[in-house]
Amino acid sequence: MKHLIRLAVILGIVAGATTAEAQLFYIGLRGGAGIPTGSFTDSAGGTAENRFLAGAKTGFGYGLDLGVNLGPLGVYAGFDKIKFDCEEQVCPAETNYKLQGVSAGLRVSVPFFPLVKPWAKAGVTFNELEADFTGGGSSPQFSTERTPGYEIGAGLDIPLARIFSLTPQVRYIGQKLDYRIPGVTTGNTTEKAANYYTFDLGLRFRSPL
Repeated sequence: MKHLIRLAVILGIVAGATTAEAQLFYIGLRGGAGIPTGSFTDSAGGTAENRFLAGAKTGFGYGLDLGVNLGPLGVYAGFDKIKFDCEEQVCPAETNYKLQGVSAGLRVSVPFFPLVKPWAKAGVTFNELEADFTGGGSSPQFSTERTPGYEIGAGLDIPLARIFSLTPQVRYIGQKLDYRIPGVTTGNTTEKAANYYTFDLGLRFRSPL
């Protein structure tokens, strides 16, 4: 959350350096499905080390977006929290992956549509993930380091009223997370991909600054 506050301060500085007529501040909440892909979904067997960051299944989460549009180009920051289920062949009963992190980047909108406005965005992410492989223990068996990744996404702004809009969107997050489990993994850290898509529906409040 400290990272998100810092990103918000940066956005405020950028907004303050631009004329008020060109600015449009927005903040929104969203929720939807997180769909893992690639090796994150593998039914990994073999050594105990191979079981980690594998077997992920579709989960659900929520997030926060805020940003400033400077004409068709804008800057944004975001927060995500998603819980992915895990296959029983890989994980102990009722185990899931809990991912959270922040993001920041650039957003481009298409202003020539009168009502529905398409947009696309790309940015950097800083996510961390934890899971409990102890079969119901009170603390996580492992957690990853907060590692940089990237996201690309696209969506629509559909006005509901003068200051509100619906924002259906899809994103792809690509990342490799570093983790170390004493007594299980070898070396200092192990790096493994944990990529996923999100399909979200959001409600956004927008207001000129």
